[in-house]
Amino acid sequence: MPSTSISYSKTGYFSKTMRDYLEQDISLGSFYGKFPTIEGIKEQLEEKQKSVTQKGRSVLVSQLQEQYKGLAITQATQDNINALSKDTAFTITTGHQLNLFSGPMYYIYKILSVINLTEQLAKKYPENSFVPVFWMATEDHDFEEISGFNFKGKKIKWEANQSGPVGRFSTKVLQELVTVLKTEFGQTVNGQYLLALFESAYTQNDTLTQATRFITNELFGSYGIVVLDGDDQELKKQFTSYIEKELFAKKGFKEITKTSQRLVSAGYGQQVHPREINLFYIQDGLRERILEKDGMFLINNTSLVFSKAQMQEQVTKYPQRFSPNALLRPLYQEVILPNLCYVGGGGELAYWFQLKDYFESVGVAFPVLLMRNSAVLANRKLEHTLKQLDVSVQDIFKKDTALTTWFVHKVSQITIDFSAQRSHLEKQFEELYTLASQTDASFLGAVAAQQKKQINGLNRLEKRLLKAQKRKHAAQIERLIALRGELFPDGNLQERTTNFSEFYLEYGTGLIPAIKENLKPLDGKFTIIYF
Repeated sequence: MPSTSISYSKTGYFSKTMRDYLEQDISLGSFYGKFPTIEGIKEQLEEKQKSVTQKGRSVLVSQLQEQYKGLAITQATQDNINALSKDTAFTITTGHQLNLFSGPMYYIYKILSVINLTEQLAKKYPENSFVPVFWMATEDHDFEEISGFNFKGKKIKWEANQSGPVGRFSTKVLQELVTVLKTEFGQTVNGQYLLALFESAYTQNDTLTQATRFITNELFGSYGIVVLDGDDQELKKQFTSYIEKELFAKKGFKEITKTSQRLVSAGYGQQVHPREINLFYIQDGLRERILEKDGMFLINNTSLVFSKAQMQEQVTKYPQRFSPNALLRPLYQEVILPNLCYVGGGGELAYWFQLKDYFESVGVAFPVLLMRNSAVLANRKLEHTLKQLDVSVQDIFKKDTALTTWFVHKVSQITIDFSAQRSHLEKQFEELYTLASQTDASFLGAVAAQQKKQINGLNRLEKRLLKAQKRKHAAQIERLIALRGELFPDGNLQERTTNFSEFYLEYGTGLIPAIKENLKPLDGKFTIIYF
C-alpha cells in the first residue's frame, strides 16, 4: 500500500510552536528535554532507571491486573503487563479522551505511534522491554466534547444526564444507539463487525472506562497495547506527596507560571493557564475545582469545606478523591509509570512545554516528547483524478480559496498576473514625480492621486480576469474542491473529524495493519496513505 509524506510546515495546519519544535529551533530548546530520536530515548532510559522503584512497579502491575479482570486479554498484552515488573522494562505512553466509539481518527494514529515506536526500540535495544501504554482520560468531566462521533457527515450522539468523571458514566442507555447504527453500518461483514463491537463495548460493560478499554483491546490487543486507568486508589497513593505539594505549597502554580512567562517571552502561546491549585475533588457525580480561601479549602460549586488538617486527612485516607487537571496529569503519569516518551498531538505537547521546570523542581525526570503521527487516507481513485488534473496531493492541502486561485493560474493559457504592468506604471510615475517636484505641492498630490487610481484600476482588472478564468475552468475547479472536501471534511484535517468506522466498512481487518505499516513515528512528517 503506497504512501507519501509532506513536512508539517507545508500543510498549513500546525502551529508555529510545533513547527519550531520539529525543526529544533533554538528558541524552544530550554522547554523540553531530549529530542525524540532512538539515541535520545536510550539516554532517557538511563536517566529514568535511577528513579523507578520496584515497589512502584509492583503496584502498577498489580493494579493493571485488577483493571483487566473480566476482560479477555491477548497474550501480547499479558506479556507486556508482566514485563513491567522487571527493571529492564519501560513504557512509551499516549493518552486520549474517552470519545464515543473512539472519536476521530487520531485515536488510531496515537496508539499506532506508540506501538510502532516500542517495536522500533525493541529491535535496537533487545536487552530491554518497551511497553506501549494508552492512558485513558477517565477523570475528565467535559462530556459534551466526547459524547459523539462523526459518521459519513452525521453526528452519532449520546445524550446523557450524568455528571462527574466521564469514565464513571453508565453506558447502559447506549442500547438505543445500537438500533440507529444497525441502519448506518449495514448488513455487510464489516458492518456487522462494527455493530457487534459497539454493542459489546457499550451494553456489556458498566462504565465508559470499561467500554473504552474493551474497544482499545479489541482493535490493538494483538500488538500488546496496555490500557491504563489513572482513576485508581492504589496508583494515587503513589502520588500523595505531590498532591500535598500542590495543595499546601502551590508548587505547580509557582513553577509553571514562571515557565509560561518565559515561553510567551520567547514568542510562543500559553496553551493552559495554571491555577493556584491544579487539582479537582472527585466522587461519583462530582468533579469540581479545589479552592483555598483564608486558610480553608473549598470545593467549587458545593458546600464542602475543609480545614488544612481535614484536607490532609482526605489526602491520606482518600487519595482517589484528588484528580489532577491538564497541567498536573503529566506529572502523575510520570510518577507512576517507568515512562520514557509521551506521544501526543500539537496542542498536548504545547502544554508539556510549560512543565519542564516544574518537573525538575520536584525531582521527576521530564520525558521525551514526540509529535504523534498525523495522516490522511486517500482513495486510489482520488489519486488518479488528481493526476488527471495535474495536481499533487501536497497541493490539495491549500485552503479552498488559495487552492482555486493557484489552480486557475496553473491551467490558464492567459497570464493573469499584472505585476509587469504595475511595475511599468510605477516607472512612468517616477518621471512624473520628478517633474512634480519642480512645481508646487498641489501638483505633487495630483500625481499621487492619479497613481493610486491607476494602480487600483489594474488591480480591479486583474481580479475581473481571474473571475473570468474561474468561470471558464469551473468544471475542473468543482471537481478539485470536491476532492479536497473528501480529504478535509468542512476544511478540517480528516483525522480530527472522521471516525475509523467509515474506513473499516470498506477495508475491514486490513485497515489498521495497513495504517500501521505506513506510520513512521520518528520521521516527523505528515503521511498520506493511498488505499
